[in-house]
Amino acid sequence: MSKDHKPELRRSVTPWGSFSWGYSDVGADIFVGLGLVLGAAAGASNVAFLFAGIVYICIGLAYTELAATYPVAGGGQYFVLRGLGDIFGFIAGWAVLLDFTIDIALFAWSCVDYLSELLPIVSSTGHPWAHFALTIGLIIGLCLLNVIGVRESTAFNGFVSALDIVSETAILTLGFLFAFNPTLLVHTMQSSWPTPFEFMKGISLAIVSFVGLESISQAAEETQRPASIIPRTSIALILTILIFALSYANLALGMQTWHPIPLDAHGHAQLFWQYLGNTENNGKAVALIAKQVPYWGAIAAFYVPVLGAILLLISSNSGVFGSSRIAYAMSSGRLLPSIFQRVHPTFRTPMVSLFVFTAVALLEVVFAALPSLDPTMATLYAQHFNGESGIDFLGDLYAFGAATSYSFVFIALVALRLFDPLSPRKFKIPLNIPLRFRGERAEFPLIAVLGFIGIVAILIFTMITHPIGRVAGPLWILFGLGLYMIYRKRKGLPVLHSFKRDWRSEQTEILRRAGELELMDEYIANLKASEERRAEVNA
Repeated sequence: MSKDHKPELRRSVTPWGSFSWGYSDVGADIFVGLGLVLGAAAGASNVAFLFAGIVYICIGLAYTELAATYPVAGGGQYFVLRGLGDIFGFIAGWAVLLDFTIDIALFAWSCVDYLSELLPIVSSTGHPWAHFALTIGLIIGLCLLNVIGVRESTAFNGFVSALDIVSETAILTLGFLFAFNPTLLVHTMQSSWPTPFEFMKGISLAIVSFVGLESISQAAEETQRPASIIPRTSIALILTILIFALSYANLALGMQTWHPIPLDAHGHAQLFWQYLGNTENNGKAVALIAKQVPYWGAIAAFYVPVLGAILLLISSNSGVFGSSRIAYAMSSGRLLPSIFQRVHPTFRTPMVSLFVFTAVALLEVVFAALPSLDPTMATLYAQHFNGESGIDFLGDLYAFGAATSYSFVFIALVALRLFDPLSPRKFKIPLNIPLRFRGERAEFPLIAVLGFIGIVAILIFTMITHPIGRVAGPLWILFGLGLYMIYRKRKGLPVLHSFKRDWRSEQTEILRRAGELELMDEYIANLKASEERRAEVNA
């Protein structure tokens, strides 16, 4: 390699690798989100998951089209940059960066929660310092793994994702066969329906169970033949996760326990969903459900905590991977300093981005752990943040970042349909209105409008119901905008406007690097035909 040649990201992600990157992120979300939603939405938890699931389908379809059309590292940030301009691209990317750093912290934290089912010495309630130390150690280890390379990370994800799909299918199948009572489900929904405030909070937390499709698009630049692979893997992922989330919610609300469950803090009997949703258990709900499956639960009690911990670990790993790729892409687009684009000469991974945003995740773990490590901080949280636990703190920020970034992605999808109709779209979301815009044929996506309305509603619910999210989330955005403006001003770049880019040449190069030569030829032919039509009109 010549000294002047800039190292590029290696294309080593296969079809199963692409699926497993998404599944390792979204698939693990149910391990965390289920208990949080049950604790908030009670008997309407399944409805909360359904509402979030409908929005998730719209998000998934939007990401599938955009990632297949623009297969570059950066995901939603790049789509918004290209569709709406520099400053909106930065805001979307910065919000996603918050989400991925929270991803690192939240799932490493919950990984240790699941391990505590077998190793009480690392329980966050009984031994908070051991829990904290192990969480920190796991995050540092994942950072080093990702410096070595994406191929090693992908192999790690793929193996565990396959095991988890088999395990979760077994839990649900046997649970519905031997422990589910539909009469109890109906009774729970009728007797434990939440208040409007609790329902809104449940919906805002339910979207946490569907965050992760960003991971597939983050790996697009390292995926072989992405325009062909990404639609297949994304659709498969959407269906898999939607089925799992809705099934777990209904099973939890209608499950008859096989073994007695402990009394609540006041010595009163509690329903199973209440047991799953309390502060001590909401981070390990799937493991507790598996325990209650007749006969098979005796075995599941030992291996599900381990498998859940491993899946949560690779979801944390996806956060390390995703945050570094977003920062790499933002640096490439002159939204962040060029140092974040620096690639390791041997491993060809964005090492500076990996180190910086892993450090941010470590700080988030410190803030999340403060209530359990320091009684004074626990009192402060109780006074100002409704006594939220560490996992609640992380969940608040996670919901805010996801809702913010997804809102911009829907707008970007509409903008790109109108302003870039010539790019070949191997996958296109259904329900479109044909129209002419600036002399070109385009299609207006109705599903994008539906998804935008849904995700903005979730963002509003998040701001209303999450005391930490409505403060820390906007502060993160404002802090980032300050850094963005300082960087752009020092570099002599437009601060509130976009500098001019040759998107057509860039799109040709994107398709060439992706190996999508047929699409590249189609794009060039579309450009030529458009120029000929314009010449005829002008003549």
